[in-house]
Amino acid sequence: MNAMTQIRPRPLRVAIAGYGAVGHRVAQALDDGLPGYELTAIAARDKPRAARDVAGLRYPVPVVDIAELEGLADLVVEAAPAALLAEIASPFLAAGKRAVVLSAGALLEQEALVELARQHGGQIIVPSGALLGLDAVAAAAQGEIHSVRLVTAKPVKGLLGAPYLERNGIDLTGIAGATRIFQGSARQAALGFPANVNVAAALSLAGIGPDRTMVEIWADPALTRNTHSISVEADSARFSMSIEGVPSDNPKTGRITALSVIACLRKLSGPLRVGT
Repeated sequence: MNAMTQIRPRPLRVAIAGYGAVGHRVAQALDDGLPGYELTAIAARDKPRAARDVAGLRYPVPVVDIAELEGLADLVVEAAPAALLAEIASPFLAAGKRAVVLSAGALLEQEALVELARQHGGQIIVPSGALLGLDAVAAAAQGEIHSVRLVTAKPVKGLLGAPYLERNGIDLTGIAGATRIFQGSARQAALGFPANVNVAAALSLAGIGPDRTMVEIWADPALTRNTHSISVEADSARFSMSIEGVPSDNPKTGRITALSVIACLRKLSGPLRVGT
């Protein structure tokens, strides 16, 4: 073989578990051509509907059950209900593969998944999602962080159906102004709002943990965007940041969440990585 001949590595095969607003957008990006990757399988709750949609891709892929994904891919993007995280990620981690996890809140109650990845050489990757500043928090955590606080404010429809609201009989339909509906730790927030504040879990994992990371959640009928504000006090720096995310077709999830997964994949395979 000519010494100058370059052998290109085969693309990483990607499966997507969950075909809602995030899964659909990530699938489109992979189908359009994401260097170093190819979409090979999708799992969806409504398989017939997903199959009809996938048929419109340039390179259609099979729509299968969750149990079939690991044999078809090297990496899985989890964009499904939090209750399905272990079922989706475990086979990949046990095989020494990667799982890109959006249900970060579920990780706080699924610590066995981290141990599974450690034992078999797998990796769990949590994208920034709808949050900003995780690089700075992770850097500060190499020293001493004194406090981390997250204040989340969302339109009412982005919070409806949360278990915390139902357990406590909180009705948001008639509120006239911004109302604080939760104050507590990131662990408590993840349990009470599993589809709404994965940002709190991601922040806690990057910094001082779910029990020391403090969270407030506000419902505001005047808002049209999901707003997250972080404040951090550390021995290395004091910083605060805010982001106002445009909701996707799913009001519980911002448009930037899917884009963060796409950026994460680019960073994993690209020749240049920017950021911690």
